[in-house]
Amino acid sequence: MQSYLYLFIDLASILLPLLFSFHPKISLAHQWRSWLPALLFPALIFIAWDMWFTSMGVWSFNPRYLTGLTVGNLPLEEVLFFLCIPYSCLFVYVVVKRSQTIEPLPDHGRRITWVLIAGLTVTGLKYLDQWYTVVTFLALATFLLIHLFLIRSTYLGRFYFSYLFILIPFFIVNGILTGSLIDEPVVFYNDWENLRIRIGTIPFEDIFYGMLLILMNVSIFEYRTRLHQAG
Repeated sequence: MQSYLYLFIDLASILLPLLFSFHPKISLAHQWRSWLPALLFPALIFIAWDMWFTSMGVWSFNPRYLTGLTVGNLPLEEVLFFLCIPYSCLFVYVVVKRSQTIEPLPDHGRRITWVLIAGLTVTGLKYLDQWYTVVTFLALATFLLIHLFLIRSTYLGRFYFSYLFILIPFFIVNGILTGSLIDEPVVFYNDWENLRIRIGTIPFEDIFYGMLLILMNVSIFEYRTRLHQAG
């Protein structure tokens, strides 16, 4: 079982969201023209980023929990992570969106965005010698700026509200991957490349790494959905 743990986590994460995606009140499975690009394009970016950081020793993987199948210098399970986890998070976003009759945080989405941009930028520039911190924080700050001035999205408040729910399974999955409840971590982090702040076993940067990934998924999903509705 140990050598299949990471694969089991991937599949367990997507199983229930995938099954409930066929529910008529959700129907996410039938919106594949919106969610498939929303998964694939960010996955390509993050897999390339992952390969780069793996080659630099920013993080590494414990063969004890892997099948041994690889894509480049990444375990197959790590590649699947960027498809399974985003689909599950997108499912949560859609469920939260369709359960609301009013827009959450209507007056605060922009304020939250500016606070995030300021905090991420200051921290990223302060720790330029720590690769995970600087790349994650400045990439997310840049993407949020793009939202404010180019995309002019109306869903950031809804995204932040949904992300509060997404953080619940996030802490469970990332907790296991970083060593909670098991003998050794599945993913080893080089603490010289991050802030050395852990929430349990989870590096603080993971929260914003996940936010960037899921916001990319949501942004493409919303864009593609609007295109199909307009057509």
